[in-house]
Amino acid sequence: MARSIRIGIDTGGTFTDVVAFDEESGRLVTTKTPSTPADPADGFMAGIDKVLGLLGLPEGDGDAIAAVSHGTTVATNQLLEGKVDRLGFVTTTGYEAMLEIARQSVPDGYGNSYFWVKPDRIVPRHLVKGVEGRLDFSGAEVRPFDEEGARAVARWFRDQGISTLGVCFLHAYANPEHEERMRAVLAEEHPDAVVSLSSEVLREYREYERAMTTLVDAAVKPRLSAYVTNIKDRLAAYAGERRVPFYVMKSNGGVLSADEVVHQPITTVLSGPAAGALGAALIAQVAGFDRVLTSDGGGTSTDVSVVIGGEPTLTTEGSVGAFPSKIPMIDVVTVGAGGGSIAWLSPEGTLKVGPQSAGADPGPLCYGKGGTEVTITDAHVVLGRIPPHLLGGEIPLDVDAARAGIEALAKELGLTPEACATGVLEISAWNQANALRQVTVKRGLDVRDFTLTTFGGSGSLLLCRLMDVLGIPTVLVPPNPGNVSAFGLLTVDVKNDYVQTHVALADALDPADVAGRYDALAAQARDALVKEGFAAEQHQFVRTADLRYFGQAYEVRVPVPDGPMDQGTLETVAGHFHAAHTGLYGYDFAGDPSQQVEWVNLRVSGIGPIQRPEIQRHEIQQQEPGGFETGARAPSSTTGGAPTRPVCFDAAEGYVATPLHQRSDLRPGVTIEGPAVIEEFGSTVPLHPGFTARVDEYLNIIVTRAAAPSTEQSQEQS
Repeated sequence: MARSIRIGIDTGGTFTDVVAFDEESGRLVTTKTPSTPADPADGFMAGIDKVLGLLGLPEGDGDAIAAVSHGTTVATNQLLEGKVDRLGFVTTTGYEAMLEIARQSVPDGYGNSYFWVKPDRIVPRHLVKGVEGRLDFSGAEVRPFDEEGARAVARWFRDQGISTLGVCFLHAYANPEHEERMRAVLAEEHPDAVVSLSSEVLREYREYERAMTTLVDAAVKPRLSAYVTNIKDRLAAYAGERRVPFYVMKSNGGVLSADEVVHQPITTVLSGPAAGALGAALIAQVAGFDRVLTSDGGGTSTDVSVVIGGEPTLTTEGSVGAFPSKIPMIDVVTVGAGGGSIAWLSPEGTLKVGPQSAGADPGPLCYGKGGTEVTITDAHVVLGRIPPHLLGGEIPLDVDAARAGIEALAKELGLTPEACATGVLEISAWNQANALRQVTVKRGLDVRDFTLTTFGGSGSLLLCRLMDVLGIPTVLVPPNPGNVSAFGLLTVDVKNDYVQTHVALADALDPADVAGRYDALAAQARDALVKEGFAAEQHQFVRTADLRYFGQAYEVRVPVPDGPMDQGTLETVAGHFHAAHTGLYGYDFAGDPSQQVEWVNLRVSGIGPIQRPEIQRHEIQQQEPGGFETGARAPSSTTGGAPTRPVCFDAAEGYVATPLHQRSDLRPGVTIEGPAVIEEFGSTVPLHPGFTARVDEYLNIIVTRAAAPSTEQSQEQS
């Protein structure tokens, strides 16, 4: 019988994570391979060879592959690191200052300074050009499109050598005609230009957000398109005449074929983080945790999100770094605090960490590839919290190079090397903690009510410190935590989102008109699913709407029931809105007839379902192989059962001989008391003194405090 293997590949800044699911046997295997920034397709294909080998198949056996799903951080890292090439912006005459004005918001009320310097805009003012022509809010033409002026603008950008352009005309969400004519002009006058239209990227009102989202789409389009096309071609050559379906993870929690994603690159800005949140959500739900925070630590960044009832929260108000992206996405906050994040001195002489990353090449000092700057990974290896190698010994680390870098940085700061290294990790922990507060405390949620799920290659390295800082009672570390994002890629459906702005008071809505608009959106979703190869009986559609009280500036998204659209349905949606408003803000106006409800956006998601792998449960035995009872302490150095390594958990106390445990040896029910280090192929858990780890029946590590937090820790939490 022919094998049918689905593969999930998550390419990060440092490592490429691979998971393969054999649909016939139900077997799931995982592995990692170094990322190859010079040509990411090399690491991608190496990962396929490696995982097929683990399944007992020869290299190059493309016939066994049923599908490949891919999560990429290409767009995420490009935006986080601010590597945006020169862009041009075309808008309606009179609105050329749109990006400069923005929302006139000042972050954090100036913080601790009396001054705030406006950051550089994604497109500088001199590269913004206006074109005459005007539509009103309904899409009716007020002034005709100035084609000659448009041609002059197109030629100007061509002569300036600017080949990536975003186009956002006033009210194009209601009528795309002027934008489409601008694209036709550009095709004639500047045929080499890569163009993004706001009416295709985000058919939703609010010009500034629509313009920014369109420009982000344009900014990542050249690099992402080249990247996806390269991998698609390599995969096609690998499989020979047989076509292997190739999907790319989207920010909204679904996947899309590579052929389509090159036309929608903005949808991948949180591709890898979205897959991780979905995988962690499923693992935590199976383990019995309903309210979960996810923390995905990679080589470049750490991505955090909230999961309630097994579902990550969604938003259209997200951003990546300094760039807002108003598209449907899993509500992930990304901070530049990954294993490769660089420690540096500010002009004032203070220690900073990130967001710049050493990436995979040259990488941290300890990689021995020519890196010249201290990173978080270097601090961990110097303190003994990770072994002097990665991937089970496949990648040896140069501990001496890392120590020399830490010593040089410590000398500049006037610190001991241990204090310097722990300082680097402390700053990183607080950066991560602040991101977790952003998705909880700033949204009215108590972080102490959640279980934290840590994963990714570096995600679990600071979990004990995060528990102290945030007061989190429990942390879950899944099996193969470095591959959770790749596992998540095998759990997601094909998904496309469509939106149409339709601003109207609820009392003035015509149910038949609303039904017609939803039908039009569903038709677009249906066509996309057919292109993706899904039969009509497999199609699923989810309707939602954005509502607000009249006079409010922002909306709340609520579900819209299936079935006929009538007055009763509209009233049901209003009830959902009142309830959601209370959940978010603590009040509603359900009983106040003077407060009218206003509809703003109609949305439809088209879903093509896939088969998900099951998470296996293991019985907890009274006696486990290895000579120790389940439920008792795992062997330690005091019993002669575990090797040790000098590890520094506190700079003042220095290094202590710390027991080392291989995770593969730990059976369900085993407990470990800190200090200890739990190592596995793609990740490490340093268990600080005062913490306990237990292995549950799904082979998750559950970390709790062995004692109540000290007074100092309680003060930190407050």
